[in-house]
Amino acid sequence: MQNTAETGPDARIDTTPLLDDPYAALAALREAGPVHRIAGTDGQHAWLVTRYDDVRSALADPRLSLDKRHATPGNYRGFALPPALDANLLNMDPPDHTRIRRLVVKAFTPRRVEALRAPVRRIADDLLDAMAAKGRAELVADYAGPLPITVICDLLGIPAEHRRDFLAWSDALITPDPSRPEAMKHAIGAMLEFYTGLIAAKRAEPGDDLLSDLIAVRDDTVDGTEADRLSEDELTSLAFLILFAGYENTVQLIGNAVLALLDHPERLAALRRSPAELTTAVEEFLRYDGPAALAIRRFPVEDVEIGGVRIPAGESVLLSIASANRDPKRFPDPDRLDPTRELSGHLALGHGIHYCLGAPLARMEAETAIDALISRFPDLRLDVPRDEVHHRRTIRARGLISLPVAW
Repeated sequence: MQNTAETGPDARIDTTPLLDDPYAALAALREAGPVHRIAGTDGQHAWLVTRYDDVRSALADPRLSLDKRHATPGNYRGFALPPALDANLLNMDPPDHTRIRRLVVKAFTPRRVEALRAPVRRIADDLLDAMAAKGRAELVADYAGPLPITVICDLLGIPAEHRRDFLAWSDALITPDPSRPEAMKHAIGAMLEFYTGLIAAKRAEPGDDLLSDLIAVRDDTVDGTEADRLSEDELTSLAFLILFAGYENTVQLIGNAVLALLDHPERLAALRRSPAELTTAVEEFLRYDGPAALAIRRFPVEDVEIGGVRIPAGESVLLSIASANRDPKRFPDPDRLDPTRELSGHLALGHGIHYCLGAPLARMEAETAIDALISRFPDLRLDVPRDEVHHRRTIRARGLISLPVAW
């Protein structure tokens, strides 16, 4: 792999190695240079930033906008979400980002999240009860997936009968099937119909849940002096984002963490002996194989220089969280799983004003889920050869397709 800073703006790196063996491919790119022009899976080119210091600085650089309106025409199409799902925090800069984030951040404070620990543990124990008699399970479908979807749906007040549909829609967005291009369009349409109907139902009969609270914020100010606090599209988009991100990031974190422990039985044994160390271990799971391989795409509002490479305004910039968290200049021996290492500064949950809103909840869910699992099944093991365990083929996220286990 070549450094595009040396080979010129027309040199593009194929992303196939990033799908086949991402950490090895990223290590080669990181060594070759700080910034590379890659050919994206959508046919568009982008600039990939690989080194820790550059990624961290770029995450907090106000010149790198999340708003697609700053993209060069024809450069990036995205998911083509309708406005009612697209007006979310992942596409916004201040002041809109600041205004909307302020409305929901109180739901995810460490204090409120800690109050959810006991209910989350009950959900985990119920799922493990259902698994126990079988002697084996597909951990993503039976545990790592149902736990966060149950938690976030309970938080938003979403009825249980809709959760299976949401899982299918989520998969269609994260790992679209090239042979079924209509599947993503169908998923987007179904999600829009679902959220619109859900908000209407909550308006008619509010509940003791976060979505009802957000609807009240929207409706109570629509005729007042603060009518611009939350539009209808922003309300729908915020519900979509909380559910989508709250599920996707956590299911991937739990699955990757359990696989890492099964790959390192000495670490698994140590956590069984000292479960109090799980809080620190979760930080290492996030760094070692976190759920977000890339940060949300950025678009420079002016020409910028990153790592000595000039990137024109409007072009796509991809910040590789996965590469930054394996940069040996920041984390010695980065390919080694070591929960005892000094972990301040990993970028798995972002940095700056776009730091993950649900970070406290994701951490607590992962810690609770792993503790419950390894306590219940002390002889947990893979139920298939290791080379049959595969991650999703996407450069955006890092999550398992399945994880068959036995005990």
